[in-house]
Amino acid sequence: MATAVRVKVQGLVHGVSFRATMARLATDLGVRGWVRNLPDGSVEAFLEGAERNVNKVVEWAKSGPPRARVDRVQVQPASPRNHRDFRIRG
Repeated sequence: MATAVRVKVQGLVHGVSFRATMARLATDLGVRGWVRNLPDGSVEAFLEGAERNVNKVVEWAKSGPPRARVDRVQVQPASPRNHRDFRIRG
């Protein structure tokens, strides 16, 4: 069964390969959606797919790649949008 969430990650998450690493992990797990940097220095993502795999990406986001410092992760349920793949946006 597919599930979807919107995730906002705050901390040192720009310039540390956060988006690229999340995109690689999501793609490897078959999770679809997107990730983008926000002007306030945070990262926002929309994740959809098998609940187990979406949860794996959310858990990864709580620490991020090695150079990141994650201070806060907010997760909100969302409606699946039938994305075909996972993309890095702006």
